Amino acid sequence: MIKQLYIKNFTLIDELDIDLYRGFSVITGETGAGKSIVLGAIGLLLGQRADSKAIKSGADKCVIEAHFDLSNYAMKAFFEENEIEFDAEDTIVRRELTSAGKSRAFINDTPVSLSMLKELGEQLVDVHSQHQNLLLQKQDFQLNVVDIIANDQKELTAYQQTFSQLSTLNSQLLQLKDDIERNRQNLDFLQFQYEELENAKLTEGEQEELEQQSETMEHAEDIKTALYETDNALAADEIGAVGRVRTAFHTMNSISQVMPNSAELAERLDSCYIELKDIADEVDRMLEQTDFDPSELDKINARLDRIYELEKKYHVDTIGELIIRRDELEQQLASIENSDEALAELTAQCQQLTAKSQKQANELTKLRQQAAKKIEEHLRQRLVPLGMPNVRFEVHVDKGELNKNGQDLVSFLFSANTSTPLQPVAQVASGGEIARVMLSLKAMISGAVKLPTIIFDEIDTGVSGKIAEKMAEMMQEMGRQERQVISITHLPQIAALGSHHYRVSKEETPQGTTSRMEELSQQQRISEIAQMLSGSDVSEAAIANAKQLLKI
Repeated sequence: MIKQLYIKNFTLIDELDIDLYRGFSVITGETGAGKSIVLGAIGLLLGQRADSKAIKSGADKCVIEAHFDLSNYAMKAFFEENEIEFDAEDTIVRRELTSAGKSRAFINDTPVSLSMLKELGEQLVDVHSQHQNLLLQKQDFQLNVVDIIANDQKELTAYQQTFSQLSTLNSQLLQLKDDIERNRQNLDFLQFQYEELENAKLTEGEQEELEQQSETMEHAEDIKTALYETDNALAADEIGAVGRVRTAFHTMNSISQVMPNSAELAERLDSCYIELKDIADEVDRMLEQTDFDPSELDKINARLDRIYELEKKYHVDTIGELIIRRDELEQQLASIENSDEALAELTAQCQQLTAKSQKQANELTKLRQQAAKKIEEHLRQRLVPLGMPNVRFEVHVDKGELNKNGQDLVSFLFSANTSTPLQPVAQVASGGEIARVMLSLKAMISGAVKLPTIIFDEIDTGVSGKIAEKMAEMMQEMGRQERQVISITHLPQIAALGSHHYRVSKEETPQGTTSRMEELSQQQRISEIAQMLSGSDVSEAAIANAKQLLKI
């Protein structure tokens, strides 16, 4: 629950620092006094989007802060998961806006994102404004109410996990069917491409080797001439380098006894001889092997032309890429060949998950049907004292197609009179009747969810007198269940039953219009309620009536 609310420089509020309490409290004030401003400030604490225009004119910064007592609510896990210090008796939520358009949020002085603030806010405060009555038109809201009362979150989560798996597999199944159909239409073409590449007998490195052979054979005459001349220079009789180096070796070696330095030179010449002899032998072998065969060159060039043709056809640059394409085609053909088996296997998996989803959906339906009966009974018990003695309220749970929430189509049917047939509540209920239905639903839901704080923003629209008093008693009852209930109201019957009464007022100052909020003393409450009863001219009768409503 909110223990303390602090607002500074927010629209018309200069500074507000006020204590709030457990139980049922009311906020009153004339239209336009600023009640919606206080509500807007609380909304920012709950993670709503901010607008720098909300900062009070002339101020650079706006601060909204609330202290919460969470000691009666199991919320420690949220703080541990998000690594935020937890103080059950004093959790501080703060929002700061600057005129430059910057917004910052803090939980116990830890900076947090807006989404995290909103996640916490949804667990702290439920603000019910008039536009929320429109939720009765929405089927997902009605289903959510049933699920809350059914307490089926465990079953719903299990179903949603199964349904998510089923949705994924169904998508895969559709894709597989499309692939099979497309591949079968292209089967002949794919088979032709594969056989073309397979019959080409491609090997890695072949292209580079053939290109080198072609280059060599294209210059065979030049190569042979060079080899012949090299061989002649090295090995020709008498003038060949090998023989002359050999002669030089023997000559130098012959004087090694009389000239010691010549021995080293002789050894070096011997090494040169050995190396030159090896080179000469290698050149000789190359000369013998070098032969120009035009037919062989034609074969090599024909093979290269075929490789180049395939590379151009398949939009690749290397034989390696052609081999990859061939292997891919082989896999596609194998996939087509085995597609019936894969299709049967995936279909069987989908059927198994469909059966599991259906079984879980049926379990959800049973829980929802049981909850529907509880809601019907609860609403009748609540609405009869609220001035609807002949009310009929039914929750229909009809079966539809499996979806992420199960298979159930929930609709709330309503009739305020015995002569009027049951119809969807949003279509036939008046504004006052819808307000009473929503209050009854909130009372029921609050017991199941255990929200710390519920704020009703003029939920009393369209009601008055004894009905308003009964609605106030219902909010009083909600406030006794370890909960804080705050009602913003224009009705004295509701205002009188609050344990704490706050008034929002507006005044003109030299600095401009200012809104303020204060807790009323008993005497001030008498005056406020009397004014609500009779208007600006408060009569003695109105004061007496106010005291009677306050049971003073």
